[in-house]
Amino acid sequence: MTQKLFTAIDAGAISAKNRIAMAPLTRNRADNDTGEVSDMHVDYYRQRAGAGIIITEATQISPEGKGYFQTPGIHTEGQVAAWRKVTDAVHEAGGKIVLQLWHVGRISHTKLQPNSQAPVAPSAISAGVKTFTADGFENTSDPRALDLDEMPRIVADYTHAAEMAKKAGFDGIEVHGANGYLLDQFLKTGSNTRDDAYGGSVENRARLLLEVLEAVTGVWGKGRVGLRLSPFSPANGIDDADPQETFEYVVRKLNQFRLSYLHMVEGATGGSRELDEGESIAALRKLFDGVYMGNNGYDRALAVKAVEGGDVDMVAFGVPYIANPDLAERLEKEAELNKPDQSTFYGGGREGYTDYPVMEKAKSCCCG
Repeated sequence: MTQKLFTAIDAGAISAKNRIAMAPLTRNRADNDTGEVSDMHVDYYRQRAGAGIIITEATQISPEGKGYFQTPGIHTEGQVAAWRKVTDAVHEAGGKIVLQLWHVGRISHTKLQPNSQAPVAPSAISAGVKTFTADGFENTSDPRALDLDEMPRIVADYTHAAEMAKKAGFDGIEVHGANGYLLDQFLKTGSNTRDDAYGGSVENRARLLLEVLEAVTGVWGKGRVGLRLSPFSPANGIDDADPQETFEYVVRKLNQFRLSYLHMVEGATGGSRELDEGESIAALRKLFDGVYMGNNGYDRALAVKAVEGGDVDMVAFGVPYIANPDLAERLEKEAELNKPDQSTFYGGGREGYTDYPVMEKAKSCCCG
């Protein structure tokens, strides 16, 4: 009998052929000046069309939203045309692909910002972490706090990006509300000390996220917008005084939008799945009425067990998809996995990007 992980599921209005998602993976290979993806990206995503849903690398909604060198955008006609080649290729290969919408907030550098301006954030609090510029890894720049009258502009930028993603032929979008970027910065007390309608109470701190979701579901309709959250992750120097309370409120509010799925980083991003006392992913999961996608440290055994047990509906795999373009097929057949070359994760060309072998080729070239 086929294990449930490898069976089809409707994630809202998106029909996925299996319950495996390719997680968003920043690879820093877009044109730094135009923010456009290339034919290299077309091949990369086409190769991974065996996933039930591909979630693209994080893609900035505006020039202000950029925080790393050579990351793609979705706010110009050129970017739309470039991404259209990707979506066409994935669809021709029988896959489904959604675009992750990204505003980094304070996780940026003046070298990456229009007119060398300061990055924006809920409050003028430095993240104290590093980002990647043309000169390598550098400390993030001190941000400025967004003015109250700028909030409609931020929402409008998300709306425009959602419209452009639709024009580019994606099957849906994922709003990036995780890992210490702008929307997460508003949610968490460690980065949001505002005393206006967007700070203080959890209702106020969640306001921008909910306004963004309202706007982008207005563009895409119900069932084609996903959301990524990381309630308990310290990624990018972020923390919250009571994350369980914060995210119980947020998750309850999500049900009104009838999302395609809720994509949750379970524990520390790319780190431990262990949680502190009083923190519970299971409790949050129970509050969400739709398709729940788990992420963080899953291997085949854990993914199969979690889906069979109803703990998750889908599982997102990140790093394993770098070295295994046919990961879903390998997992189903319990085949050996290629090992990724970490030196090629960020930046560069096709090496370590589109040249990992699939199973048939792996058997004949000793690369498996």
